[in-house]
Amino acid sequence: MTACAIEYAAADDDGRTPRPGCAITVDGSYAARLARRGDSLFPERWTLDGPEPYAVPLPGNQPEEPGTEVQPMGDGRVLIRRLAAGRHIFSLLYPTGPDTGELPLGTVECPDEGTRLRLLPPAPGGEKAYALAVGPRSSAVWQVAGGAFGPEHLAEIPGRCSGGVWLDGTGRMLALDREAGGRTKTVVVDLGRGGEVSPLLQIAADSDDRLLLADPDSGLLLIRSDAPSPGRDRLGWGVLGSTLPVRFPECLRVDGCTVTPFAIQPGQILTPEHCAVALRIDGALGGWVGVWRPVARQIHHLPAPEGWLAGAGRWTVDGVLHLPYATAEAPCAVARVPAPSGETGETGETGGTRCVGSAGAGGRGPEDSVGVEGDGTAVPGAPVRCSPESGEPSLPDPPAAAAPRPVPLQEAPLGRLVTN
Repeated sequence: MTACAIEYAAADDDGRTPRPGCAITVDGSYAARLARRGDSLFPERWTLDGPEPYAVPLPGNQPEEPGTEVQPMGDGRVLIRRLAAGRHIFSLLYPTGPDTGELPLGTVECPDEGTRLRLLPPAPGGEKAYALAVGPRSSAVWQVAGGAFGPEHLAEIPGRCSGGVWLDGTGRMLALDREAGGRTKTVVVDLGRGGEVSPLLQIAADSDDRLLLADPDSGLLLIRSDAPSPGRDRLGWGVLGSTLPVRFPECLRVDGCTVTPFAIQPGQILTPEHCAVALRIDGALGGWVGVWRPVARQIHHLPAPEGWLAGAGRWTVDGVLHLPYATAEAPCAVARVPAPSGETGETGETGGTRCVGSAGAGGRGPEDSVGVEGDGTAVPGAPVRCSPESGEPSLPDPPAAAAPRPVPLQEAPLGRLVTN
């Protein structure tokens, strides 16, 4: 058989989403990365749930290849994916005194030439891990850790998929961005129902719509789409189950920069519009961190700590952003940044600055609204629910509690430009 092509790129399959410098468990207890010593790479586990973070190196018998992937498990072990002899080999690594213990889990082979396989983001619970194999005509979801008999094929999805976002707290509902018929739309794969596939994000018939991030507590979704500006991607937000449209704030457009959300503040169950969102901003002169809330009209720009593992981080429930970084003086460290509050850019100890985005001073400007449906139906051509033309925008409806399935964001034509 022909092996899956190895992943060297620092971006997801869509080419637009940079991969983070490390992976962090959903509960924030552990992180894992490939660390470098000279020209050699080796796995490293970070423990983050104690008073001070510390790193444990987990080197094997030889240096790792650049395309090797690692992911922390909830019990502190580290999942590793290697490509050797035409097979993707999965093992669990753990410290055993001065050495590294290794528990083989099995292998995955991909029959189609050009198929690429990568790990999906850490799943809630930390007991299981999943991988996505993307072939020329279809994509497969594999459970590669936490099963009884090694890697298990769970679902086959027609089309080429990218991304990977967990929509619930149990690790059952997985959102993937599927390219089919020349367009990309987000679908949901129900791993509890044999890999059943259903549409989630379809803003306009001729738009490319991708889901970048979701918070299971509040239902807040971060979306990238060219619906409001055909041919040009925009960042937007919506709420799972809401009847209000997806919105594309002008302040999320930073000229000459790529803006990628990487963490949402959890625990804001009834107030998704107040969730703090961490943004990775990459420009010609370097990268930094942005903090934004849907209820606000601005991004607060903050310098990233030196040695930041770019794109990695998590929020605490009370609004403190944890950013892991590594330098020669501090090889395992976490910067703790309180979220800016209010409209003034004040951050207490951090001295954040106020954003002056494409909307001009103060960040106020029009938002393009795109209709969504939240009643669970899937009827093309549903009426567009637009925001008011003047005054303050209405806040999203709170998501339904304990919904058994995500509610699709219904197909709808592009809404009219709205000034907020």
